Formats: sequence, structure tokens, C-alpha cells
Amino acid sequence: MIDPQTGRHVASLDGFPEAAGVVADSGQVLVTNRGSAELVWLDAATLKEKKAVNTARRPNGVAIVARSNLAVAACIGDEGHGPELQVIDLASNRRWAISLPGRPRWCVPDAAGERIFLAIRDPSMILVARLPDLGDLQHWPLPSPGAHGLDIDRRAGSLYAACDGGALIAVNATNGELRAEWPLAGPPDATFFNPASGLVHVAIEEPGQIQTIDPRTGTTTCFTTAAGAPTTALVPPDHLYVFSPHHRGVLDLVEAPGAPHSGIYKTE
Repeated sequence: MIDPQTGRHVASLDGFPEAAGVVADSGQVLVTNRGSAELVWLDAATLKEKKAVNTARRPNGVAIVARSNLAVAACIGDEGHGPELQVIDLASNRRWAISLPGRPRWCVPDAAGERIFLAIRDPSMILVARLPDLGDLQHWPLPSPGAHGLDIDRRAGSLYAACDGGALIAVNATNGELRAEWPLAGPPDATFFNPASGLVHVAIEEPGQIQTIDPRTGTTTCFTTAAGAPTTALVPPDHLYVFSPHHRGVLDLVEAPGAPHSGIYKTE
């Protein structure tokens, strides 16, 4: 846990076997644990556990709709259990689930909390479903293999999917129509859209970069981090944290003043 205001390490929490996905909204935090097939609900202010619920095997991507107390867990499955998408009402413990056509990765809800978007690796697509019951199922194929990182520009209605095939794909969040495509320097992982600047940041594990794309101009810039540093956290308006095993810590990258749309960073 890091305080973005002071740049200080606050705490390290134990008891999260093979933690995979972390998401926060309105003072609530969700963590998926692959090793224990569970989802943990934390209070962001106290860092205390509010609830732990079982999920399907190997939960991965996670999303939260705090206003509705909904948690979404995209579970990879194993040899005996296929991949599954689950929605859990954290207040009542009611849940809904559907089988998935392939390995799930990142997921994100729409602005109203009425739909969930999920990246599927193979076949490469964005799966769309209504919340909470996962009805009105749609499959939007992508022109690059290996859909991976996923985020949304809720104001413009655009989804950004970073694909292992080496492309960032923008699609219309209403109907899945292709809007744009940009090349990436390598297979991506964590992907964030910054609503404060309008930039998309994509972490690339090898060779170790943050690639930034401005969807309005197509301008692309890269910042070298370190090999094996694919995990990031965005804190608007201008901080991007890169968790780097090579540095044994966290790189605090800041969108440079005077060039808010350049994608050029300074390190703090």
C-alpha cells in the first residue's frame, strides 16, 4: 500500500496467496487470489478485511461496481474446470455465473455499472454481458490475437484492448466497432486509460517499457523501466506506479508538466 500524496510506503498485507487482480472504488478494494480461489473485500481506509468469498478456480481479472455492491471475478479454471465469469453481490452473497469461450484476462464495467467488458485471450475478443445477471451476452472479435489489458474511456465510449499480437485496439463501447489500432513494442500486460490526460499507458514486460499512446493524435512514446515489470497502478491525475522486481520497489512515473499529452515521463 502506497500513499500517492506523500509517495511513502504505508503497509504490506499478507495472506493473499497468488494475488492476481486488484481494483478499488469508493473506498472499497477487491483482490482475487488464484492460490485459494477466493475474492477478498477490503476497506481502503482501515485495510481491514470485510469479507472473503469463494470463487471458481484461479480467479484472475476483477472489477467492482461499488454503488451496487457488485464484484466481478473472471476465473481461468484448471484441468477439471473450464473458465468462468462470476458476479457476486457482496451484501447478499447472491451470485451469477456463465462459462467462458477462452481464458479470461482483464475486465472493466461501463460508467453506469450496467455492463461488464472482459478480454478473452483465445479467441481474441471482448465479451460483453449485462450486470448483474450476465444476460444479453455479446462477443466482439478483435483484429489482433491475445486480448490482454483492457480499460475504458467512459466519456468518449471507447474501450482500449492491448493484445499479445502487438497492437492496442480501440473499439466503440456501444457496439464493438473498430475505431483505431496502434502497434505496440511487445506483448502487453497492465493497461490504463488516464481520464485526466486522455492518454493510454501500456506496460510491456519484455524489453521492459511503458508505452504511452495519445488516441487523439496517435502519438506514441516509450519509457524504459526494467525487464519483468508488467504490473502498474494508475493514480490520476498524473501518476503511474510500476512495480519492478529489478529495482526491488516501485517506480513513480509522472506525466511531465508542460507536456500533458506527450506521454513523456519524469521519475520521482
